[in-house]
Amino acid sequence: MRKEVAIIGGGTAGLFLAAFLNTDIYNVTIYEKKTSLGRKFLVAGDGGFNLTHSEDLSSFKSKYTPSSFLDDALDHFSNNALISWFLSIGIPTFIGSSGKVFPEKGIKPIEVLKCIEAYLIEKNVKFEFNKTFTDWGEENSLELNSNEFIKADYTVFALGGGSWKVTGSDGSWLDVFNEKGVSTLPFKSSNCAFKINWPEKFIQNNEGKPLKNISISLQNKVQKGEAVITKFGIEGNAIYGLSPEIQAALALENEVIVYVDFKPTLSLSVLIQKLAQSKSKTTVTLKEKIKLSRTVIEIIKVTLTKEEFLDVEALARFIKKFPLTIIDLAPVDEAISTSGGINLNAVDSNFELKKVKNNFCIGEMLDWNAPTGGYLIQACASKGVYLAHQLNNK
Repeated sequence: MRKEVAIIGGGTAGLFLAAFLNTDIYNVTIYEKKTSLGRKFLVAGDGGFNLTHSEDLSSFKSKYTPSSFLDDALDHFSNNALISWFLSIGIPTFIGSSGKVFPEKGIKPIEVLKCIEAYLIEKNVKFEFNKTFTDWGEENSLELNSNEFIKADYTVFALGGGSWKVTGSDGSWLDVFNEKGVSTLPFKSSNCAFKINWPEKFIQNNEGKPLKNISISLQNKVQKGEAVITKFGIEGNAIYGLSPEIQAALALENEVIVYVDFKPTLSLSVLIQKLAQSKSKTTVTLKEKIKLSRTVIEIIKVTLTKEEFLDVEALARFIKKFPLTIIDLAPVDEAISTSGGINLNAVDSNFELKKVKNNFCIGEMLDWNAPTGGYLIQACASKGVYLAHQLNNK
């Protein structure tokens, strides 16, 4: 007789768990609070659908905070394994210039999701929609919609984090887990905009302007990429990877200073030499010889004193290590992802809740951090596949 597996949440983690569970031994049902699956999965496709990243696994693992909690899951189902699996269900991929992995051109996010759904249907996975987890009942049965009860041999929660409420990922489950005695942490914005008090005239002229080919550093961690100037502050992949460090610093102080290198391809000594040798006006030199954008030049000019701007060595140092003061995170619901949720100490190495036997938590509802660029989807997929492997061998 097959045992029952109830998956609470139809996002990436829940979908991959269902895809890899052995339906010869389990009846698998996904209970989703919305009217369709994968709402946040589709949102991830709005800005370029990064399914994973192509870098070597050792470097890949280093992108996660904490640094080792996902090692077993990623070893079991790596980025290359994810690429192969997508190909097996009819989704070929390609590697972009930055190493990010995308569906082949012309394949839309909804088509990827439909292929996953078709695969699950073929496996006889069942779907129940408009079902919201509201509490545990007697003997750890599940209460749905405050008045329905189901009983499963294994329950897997894949309820998402606290951002993008419109997709169903609203974190409303947090109080229920607290009342059950499960250790939780408040949600914090991650991969989000960070607040900077720009000079008014500067933001009027430069809101929405990009900062390309830069690197940003904090506490010896360096993140390369691009960023965008916003009225709120700054956002983009060059800052997202520093989210854990910025979160931690703001928890201790009212502000944190990050440092921007506007010319990471030039050493300080070479930059000084180029500035010193130029006979043009400083602004012309920065634009034509150093190839800085007008936005970068304006940031420098509104920040430095006239003496600093005209001092070759001082100017070069500012270009290589320009301080930006961050004073806050964007609101949780505006973040791409969140940290917080279930304390990692509350689950064992197989993601089983220590306080509730045969109940598991996977996906973004656990307290971890990763940058954008495919790392978020990969982590959720790897957790689901890894847990499926553990359950298939029980």
